[in-house]
Amino acid sequence: MSLADLKDWATWQEIHAQPAIWRAWAGALDVQDLKGWVAAQDVSEVWFCGAGTSAYIGDIICAGLEGQSGPALRAVATTDLVSRPKAYLAGKRPLVVSFGRSGNSTESIGTLDALDALAPDAPRLNITCNKNGALATRASSGPQKVVLLPDACHDQGFAMTSSFSTMLLSALAVFDRSVQGAAPFAPLADALQDTLPRFAADLPALPARVVFVGAGPLAYAAREAALKVMELSAGAIPALWDSTLGFRHGPKSFVTDDTLICVFVSSDTDVARYDLDLVAELRTQFPKARVLTIGAGADVPVDGAQGDTWSAPLMITFAQVAGVVWSVALGLNVDDPFIGRGTLSRVVAGVKLYPVAS
Repeated sequence: MSLADLKDWATWQEIHAQPAIWRAWAGALDVQDLKGWVAAQDVSEVWFCGAGTSAYIGDIICAGLEGQSGPALRAVATTDLVSRPKAYLAGKRPLVVSFGRSGNSTESIGTLDALDALAPDAPRLNITCNKNGALATRASSGPQKVVLLPDACHDQGFAMTSSFSTMLLSALAVFDRSVQGAAPFAPLADALQDTLPRFAADLPALPARVVFVGAGPLAYAAREAALKVMELSAGAIPALWDSTLGFRHGPKSFVTDDTLICVFVSSDTDVARYDLDLVAELRTQFPKARVLTIGAGADVPVDGAQGDTWSAPLMITFAQVAGVVWSVALGLNVDDPFIGRGTLSRVVAGVKLYPVAS
């Protein structure tokens, strides 16, 4: 398969646009203003909320920033919050950070409804890619900030790619106390620019099934990677994710001789010991399966100089590229793998919202 077969797909273009988007956004994102606004809210908890890929942003952030000082960080999927709003919000005043590519998914709107009814004074920080969506346009009775990402992040393909990575990096710039603003954006952009050609070159042939594993924030990067493969293959390639140590506790039963196992190797040498022990074990136990390491000094080298949390988008881009290549190999419409089925859509629809009593 040549690159010419891929360049016409919007999803492929959006994957490869990420380095340029990150570089430009680093200069446009007013990190200091946002940090000051967050501090002024004087909250004890920050909740990162979204559905699907947007929920995994919060998982990566909370795992990666575990233990830092300041408000407690919590990932709360909107798919959980909307169905049980009183269990989460009654008597609470968290800072709610909402992620949404369209900002119009049913659960995004349901979360705003729940906040209006149960926690109207809770501050809201909405990070979204669509200037016309509810997250960008809907007013709040309490304190609110909107971070509107560049139009280029409003992916036209079914799969979230640049929208996911740029929302994640934007939130990290605001909430990671160990870095200065958007300083990591440029080196990450350079690293991805250098690595993208390798991803396609090092990609294994179409597998029957795929596993992604990693530790800490890279476990949740593995979750997003698995989702990208399943979405872009329209479910034709079953994909599993787990943590490095958790994989042995039952999920390893998923592995067959024709499974591709991708291990995201941590840039922290202490953590990486566990990753590499698992790699050695799997290669011994499943000699016919393909075990592929991804990370610093790995089979597929990825620059981990910015640390695992910030480098998560680089790891996930491998799965984005793989998903597109395998989608084409399966003869699917990359930008809408479920076309004609009516089962999944780019913006989730068909969820009925029920009123929230205040």
